[in-house]
Amino acid sequence: MNTKKKTTIKDIASALNISPAAVSKALHDDSRISKKTKDAVKKVAKDLNYQPNHLASALRKGKSNLVGVIVPRTNSNFFSSVIENIEAVLNKEGYHIIITQSNESYKKECDNIDTLLFTQVDGIIASMANETVNLDYYEKIKSKGIPLILFDRGENDLNVDYIGINDYDSSHMIVEHLVDQGCKRIAHIGGYKRTRIFNNRIRGYIDALKKHNLPLDNELLIESNLTIEDGRLKMTQLLALKNRPDAVYVAGDYAALGALQVLNEQHINIPKDIALVGFGNEPFTDMVTPTITSIDQHSSEIGKQAAKTFLAYVKKKSTSQTLNKIILNADLIVRHSSNKKDLS
Repeated sequence: MNTKKKTTIKDIASALNISPAAVSKALHDDSRISKKTKDAVKKVAKDLNYQPNHLASALRKGKSNLVGVIVPRTNSNFFSSVIENIEAVLNKEGYHIIITQSNESYKKECDNIDTLLFTQVDGIIASMANETVNLDYYEKIKSKGIPLILFDRGENDLNVDYIGINDYDSSHMIVEHLVDQGCKRIAHIGGYKRTRIFNNRIRGYIDALKKHNLPLDNELLIESNLTIEDGRLKMTQLLALKNRPDAVYVAGDYAALGALQVLNEQHINIPKDIALVGFGNEPFTDMVTPTITSIDQHSSEIGKQAAKTFLAYVKKKSTSQTLNKIILNADLIVRHSSNKKDLS
């Protein structure tokens, strides 16, 4: 197979019969190089399709102006909004981002971290995969002196900066709303409690039930991956119970969508027979029938704050600044799927 050799600075220097050092200076617009030489170098570089080796440059300078971003998935409006706002803030300061996704896989998350470290990124902003329990790879980032900022999903044991919402209070808010609608048997399709945010949502749900003297029934508390398929499966499981719930709080909008599909397919009146609440305020929650009540996590603000936290490290030129824990209050967006009072 014929593979084209990559053009180097030496190739440009040879074509112009000047030194590689002069080529490098010309490409970096060094004032010591004449305009005539700069123009000649840039023309030959273009003709030979020269591409700068950013990794080599980063190794020389000790700075790449690249920030790695790790998310569980990019097909979520929450994560795509966080990414968009991280990029908007960092671009203004001359940084570019490298986006990787774990697809909720611990192994892929570790591979992503290795790739970003090899690329000599100046920092990493991450939200952990559902499968992640072992924190060694995140400790590896810290050990190299690279700023690490976690958002949405992060573990307190790492002792790093974190930006997210108050998941515990958000669960309280949801249960309060459902109780206010007259619901008495509230189920929770949650994430895995080994993940801090989902554990906090489960704790908030349980404590809110206790507050209102509602029974905690283990068959109404289900852990899952919170995919559409999980939502369908777990809702079918709840509907098979002898004593069905009159409300279901789902800790993710995609699983809530799957649950909604099953309720509609079985011609169950929403919210009269079963009220439904999701989490994340994905755009589709306002487009389906009925529209889905959900928690707005303020993704744009989370993205901005994550980027600003990284920039604070850069300005101090240190990874030992006071840790930043930014916890935002979420909003409950009430829609038709849980609003029983609209029926009266």
